[in-house]
Amino acid sequence: MSEENRSIHEFDFSLICEYFSSVERQGPGSPEVTLKALSFIDSLTNNAKIADIGCGTGGQTMVLAGNAPGEITGIDLFADFIDIFNANSRRLNLQDRVKGVVGSMDKLPFQDEELDLIWSEGAIYNIGFERGLNEWRKFLKKGGYIAVSEASWFTEKRPDEIDQYWNDAYPQIDTVANKVALMQKAGYIPTAAFILPETCWTDHFYTPQVAAQEIFLKKHAGNKTAEDLIKEQRREAELYSRYKDFYGYVFYIGKKFDNA
Repeated sequence: MSEENRSIHEFDFSLICEYFSSVERQGPGSPEVTLKALSFIDSLTNNAKIADIGCGTGGQTMVLAGNAPGEITGIDLFADFIDIFNANSRRLNLQDRVKGVVGSMDKLPFQDEELDLIWSEGAIYNIGFERGLNEWRKFLKKGGYIAVSEASWFTEKRPDEIDQYWNDAYPQIDTVANKVALMQKAGYIPTAAFILPETCWTDHFYTPQVAAQEIFLKKHAGNKTAEDLIKEQRREAELYSRYKDFYGYVFYIGKKFDNA
């Protein structure tokens, strides 16, 4: 990977966690998009069990909890995110059915066929789209749903700069058609796929970071790693503004299929 195209994973985890703890969302999205994805999922009851994998501080989880029945468990690797998640749950008086726990998405604390719904906004890339779909499937009940948002190409061809940037950062990025095919191959009936609107990136993700970046840089003045992290976030935002016609996040919703 070139120095110019450093992935966020190249930075110190504690700095990443500190920075993204200061903003409401850790990735592109919006309450409206969460609700739109939820509208494609039926049969949830008060006994439903839902997992939000890579939940971050729980912005989208709290929207889910306010609009879907059942018990929700948020899973994230960062303890600081989970502390904020559980504080948000208590603040909204949801703590009886919404709980965050520290854990890894490749070692989930669930039993086979325990879950009615697996949710993951902008996080499945950490394990890989195809691997996540395949490995998480066993935790779903027959007829259970998975709903994930994932970086995807909108076109077959794109400018070299953005093509190289994303293939360095996430080699599994692919077209919407190919992602849907992977979902089907993994044993799901694809029930919906839709592109997140531009505002999910601008209004809900990049714009709120502007003030947070200034505070972060002031706190870590002279820390090159912190400065490089913010430089990378600003470059990512600038690339999106130039190349948003070629890529973005897509929500993929699938229903577990058993032909037995």
